[in-house]
Amino acid sequence: MHTREEKLEAFGRFLDVLDELRVKCPWDRKQTNESLRPNTIEETYELCEALMRNNELEICKELGDVLLHIGFYAKIASEKEQFDIKDVCDKLCDKLIYRHPHVFGNTDVANSDEVENNWEQLKLKEKDGNKRVLSGVPAALPALIKAYRIQDKARHIGFDWEQKEQVWDKVREEFSELEEQIKNLNKEEMEKEFGDLFFSLINAARKYDINPENALELTNQKFIRRFNYLEDHTLKSGRQLSGMSLKRWINIGTKPRPKAYRLKEIKPSHTFIYYRIIHNILDVLSVNSIIQTIHLKTSFLWIILLRKTQWVKLEFLQTVIGVHRPNVHATILK
Repeated sequence: MHTREEKLEAFGRFLDVLDELRVKCPWDRKQTNESLRPNTIEETYELCEALMRNNELEICKELGDVLLHIGFYAKIASEKEQFDIKDVCDKLCDKLIYRHPHVFGNTDVANSDEVENNWEQLKLKEKDGNKRVLSGVPAALPALIKAYRIQDKARHIGFDWEQKEQVWDKVREEFSELEEQIKNLNKEEMEKEFGDLFFSLINAARKYDINPENALELTNQKFIRRFNYLEDHTLKSGRQLSGMSLKRWINIGTKPRPKAYRLKEIKPSHTFIYYRIIHNILDVLSVNSIIQTIHLKTSFLWIILLRKTQWVKLEFLQTVIGVHRPNVHATILK
């Protein structure tokens, strides 16, 4: 690997290139914080994609793109005489030193859990830090990630189940309340209870050290691989998707799939994109027959129910939680 001097030289070169672009390139010169923000979000997702694929070359490339945006924002601020990249680095280092007293001070910790607890407590004490436990959770976070972060922060002050098995009582309680609202067909209350159920399931994942965002993304990838295979097989046969019977879909789905469809990588997306995928699929297939004959895994079921709740049968919901197991086929998401 490179020496410290080589790393510093490379960072200096990066700043020099950015300075020159800001002066000589019309596109770079006209950029503002507002114009760059959407690109920053996109670059962050592309980095996440590379991380999900564990592609080292892509990770290196995407880290560079994210670094460019950090340098860009600091450059824009320096032009306004607000702050520059040195201030950014100094504030980061000061924060890291302050929040790691077990490294840079005399605090003793026994494990990483104590480190996390100290971190949250120190954040509350900082002069410009968060004054409330949950104030550090960005309001703009997608709901699934936000729920996970809310629960994770709350646990640092002891607001958590003593035993992880206790979380399932809450899941069952929320599911029971949802059942009642489904019987009443009260859409407003159903929406609230779906939210409560989602929240409890995310909490259950957290208690078992499962990141719900990653779990849902894995299911999303698997669903798309399976559906792409069904779609390609159908088109190669000269058939139209909308004209396919459910029995035909099942027959195709149970055949051995080529290796390419088992390993094919797709670009990760987010919860709102998962919803659109399901939305489009349900517009092609017969939703009533799917609900009656296909047992979809839990992660995607909830999104489907939000799309087509009025067709959901209580017996089908019960199969997902495991109350009883009627004979159903697992086709796309077996």
